Amino acid sequence: MTEFHPLRLKRGEERRLRAGHLWVFSNEVDVEATPLKTLEPGVPVVIEDYRGHALGTGYANPHSLIGARLVSRDPKHPFGPSLLVHRLKVALALREALFGRPFYRLVHGESDGLPGLVVDRFGEVLVAQITTAGMERQREAVTAALEKVLKPAAILFRNDTSIRTLEGLDLYVEPALGPVPEEVELEENGVRFRAPLLGGQKTGWFYDHRDNRARLARYVAGRRVLDLFSYLGGWGVQAAAAGAAGVLCVDASAPALERVHGNAALNGVAERVATLQGDAFEALKALREERERFDVVVLDPPAFIKRRKDVKEGVAAYRRVNQAAMQVLGRDGILVSCSCSFHLQRDTLRDTLLGAARHLDRNLQILEQGHQGPDHPIHPAIPETEYLKAFFTRVLPA
Repeated sequence: MTEFHPLRLKRGEERRLRAGHLWVFSNEVDVEATPLKTLEPGVPVVIEDYRGHALGTGYANPHSLIGARLVSRDPKHPFGPSLLVHRLKVALALREALFGRPFYRLVHGESDGLPGLVVDRFGEVLVAQITTAGMERQREAVTAALEKVLKPAAILFRNDTSIRTLEGLDLYVEPALGPVPEEVELEENGVRFRAPLLGGQKTGWFYDHRDNRARLARYVAGRRVLDLFSYLGGWGVQAAAAGAAGVLCVDASAPALERVHGNAALNGVAERVATLQGDAFEALKALREERERFDVVVLDPPAFIKRRKDVKEGVAAYRRVNQAAMQVLGRDGILVSCSCSFHLQRDTLRDTLLGAARHLDRNLQILEQGHQGPDHPIHPAIPETEYLKAFFTRVLPA
């Protein structure tokens, strides 16, 4: 029987939870009534309002700014193994209704009612990432629930993200069910890819841009495309498959670019996909000096802004890279500019693009805006779950 420790909030601090949020910040806890620091990281708790009325169950961490996370508001279904199974079934039902093939994000943390857990599905192989002490304590239950609901052939925990250090957790990559293959094959928008599991980025693939990469197809037929920060060629190989005349994929990682060539060959477009290894900023400078021009440029960089205090410096980096991208665009070119930085607001990215265009004496048209796909649902009470931005723009001479 799981023991749930009481965690009482100060007067008025339950408002955010009642409005739908799931986080309790450490300064909202009434430490006189329920000392937070005496609890072990990840311990199950009953979260109470200042009168002692239960708001729900979840888990706590005295070493984190987010002192507790609410998982269940239903006293009949407290946080634990059976709730994990139920939430996984609910999450799976959505994905199976949306996608004809088993390649998607299965669990997206708070948005799927499982804070601290992300699971990506590659057919019979699951890659999970745990980011909180409370979910780490439930690791065996998470594995059992995944086995029960999906009966996978393999489960890999990629628990090597730096955010775990904020929770006081070790970093590791470890199979929970196996054998885990070195790579998996997936399909996105009718295009096949092979992605590395043990040596790849994050969980091996970025499903969140699936719909945005599908949007790209209408802009690339017969055109020359530059794919910056290409990783495995998600954008570039799909552009070639959609009829691009030629694609140049740029990435700092030589192993990633080797996989770009492999993925291009897998789809019969190898002769139209080339690669360039190097820093994207330096590559853009060299291409500009060589007077290279592209009809379409895709910018999908890693997060330049990881913390609020980095916003000013990060916005400047987005301005520089977008301005440099515009300088290698031909007349009437298409720039697809993306950001996965939560702290970069959509309006700020739009204004950054406008500022870069005006500095170069160019006019800008916004043709479409993209978001994260529906397998990365947004929790309407938690702004942090909405992070991905994509602008499809047309850059014209003044």
